[in-house]
Amino acid sequence: MLTKSRYAGAAEQASKPWTAESTVERAAGHKNMQQLIQLRWIAVIGQLTTIEVVTYGFGIELPLQNMLIVLACLAAFNGVSELRWRMQKPVTNNELFLALLVDVGSLTAQLYFSGGLTNPFAFLYLLQVILSAVLLEAWSTWTIVAITSACLAGLALFSKPLILPANNEHPIFSLYVQGVLICFMLNAGLLVASITRISANLRAGDAMLANLRQQAAEEEHIVRMGLLASGAAHELGTPLATLSVILGDWRRMKEFKSNPELLEEITEMETQLKRCKSIVSGILLSAGETRGESSTKTTIATFLDDIAREWRATRPIQTFVYENRIEDDMPVVFDSALKQTVYNLLDNAIEASPHWLSMIARREGDSLVLMVSDDGPGFAPEMLAQFGKPYQSTKGRPGGGLGIFLAVNVSRTLGGMLTARNRAEGGAVVQLTLPLSRIALPEEEKHVSR
Repeated sequence: MLTKSRYAGAAEQASKPWTAESTVERAAGHKNMQQLIQLRWIAVIGQLTTIEVVTYGFGIELPLQNMLIVLACLAAFNGVSELRWRMQKPVTNNELFLALLVDVGSLTAQLYFSGGLTNPFAFLYLLQVILSAVLLEAWSTWTIVAITSACLAGLALFSKPLILPANNEHPIFSLYVQGVLICFMLNAGLLVASITRISANLRAGDAMLANLRQQAAEEEHIVRMGLLASGAAHELGTPLATLSVILGDWRRMKEFKSNPELLEEITEMETQLKRCKSIVSGILLSAGETRGESSTKTTIATFLDDIAREWRATRPIQTFVYENRIEDDMPVVFDSALKQTVYNLLDNAIEASPHWLSMIARREGDSLVLMVSDDGPGFAPEMLAQFGKPYQSTKGRPGGGLGIFLAVNVSRTLGGMLTARNRAEGGAVVQLTLPLSRIALPEEEKHVSR
C-alpha cells in the first residue's frame, strides 16, 4: 500500500541548518507541486470537454454558468500556482495540502451542480485521497480523507440527482455505466502516470541524497586531513628552525669555508630547507585563513607562468612543455589551495611520466581550462570510473591517490570540475575547468588597486 512521501514537509527544513536530506526534500517539493499543476490543467481541459459533450452531445441540461465559473476559478488558481512554482522557494507540506483542498473543493462544486452522487465522476475523490497519501504528511492525509467523506455526505443530502436518458437495451449502453467506466479508466491512468513519476522522483532523490552524503563524507575527510597537516606543520617548525641555525653555523666554520664542495652542498641544503619552510607556511596559511587573507592578487597569465617556472625549477623533469594560450588576461585572486592543486596535478603526472609532461592553459568562454598531459601508462578503466575518490592509485604506497582527491574537491569548492581521460597515442590527460567569475578580482578591489 502507498505510504506518506519521505520528502513531504520540505518547508519545515527551510529554517534548519543545511543537511543533505533538506536539499533533497526541497527539490522533491518543487517536483510534486509541478506534478499537481500539470494534473490540474488536465482536470480543467477534461471538465471543459465533459461539459460540452454532456450538454451538446447528449442533450443533458446543466447549470453551465455556475460550472464554468468554478472552472475559471480553478484555472486562475492554477495560474497563481505556476507563478509560485517559478519562485524556486521551498514548497511546504501546507502548500501542497492547500492545493489538494482546492482540487477537492472544485470537484465538490462541479458534482453539486451536476447530480451529486448520481454523477459517475464522484469516484474522482479517490484520486485526491491517494495523491494526498503519497505527497503529504500523515495528519494532512487523514484530514483530506475526513473532508472528502464530509463532501460525499453533503452531496448525498443536498445535491439534486442527475437525470440521464434511459436505455433498456443493455446495461453497458447506460450513460451512468459508461460514465463509471470512463471514470475508472481516468482514475487508473492518472494514478499510474502520477505514481510512476513520484517513484522516479523518489529514486532521483535517493541518488541525489547518496551523492550529497558522499560529498559530505569526503569533505569531513578533508577536514581531518587538514587538521593533521596543520598539526604536523606546527611540529615541523621547530626542527626546521634548528636545522637552519646549524647550517648557518656550518657556513661560518673554517672547515667548511675552505672546502668549496661542502659549501655548495650547504647552499643546496639551505635551498631545500627554505622550500620546506615555504611548504609548511603554505599549509598553515591554507588551514585557517580566509580567502581574502590567504589569497594573492595577480592575473591569470602571471599566476600560471609563476607556477610553471617554480614547479619546473624544483622537479627533475626532462621535457616540460608549457603553453599559455590565454590572450585576454584579467586580474584575479588565486587561493593558495588552488596553487597546491595545480602542483598536485603536475606531481601526479611526473610520477607517471618522468620524461615528458605538458601543461596547456586557455580560456573557453567564461572558464579557465588547464590541461595536464603525460605519456605514461594512462588510467585503468576502473580508476577512471572512480576518479577523484580517495586512495585510488597505482603507486602501491599508503596514502596514494590523495593528491587527485584533494584537487577534485578544491575544484568543486570553486564551482569547477576535474576530469580525466586516456590519450589515443598513450598517456593520460587531466583537465581542470574553473569559472572565471569565482576567481575574478571584485570590482571594488580593482578600483582600490588602481
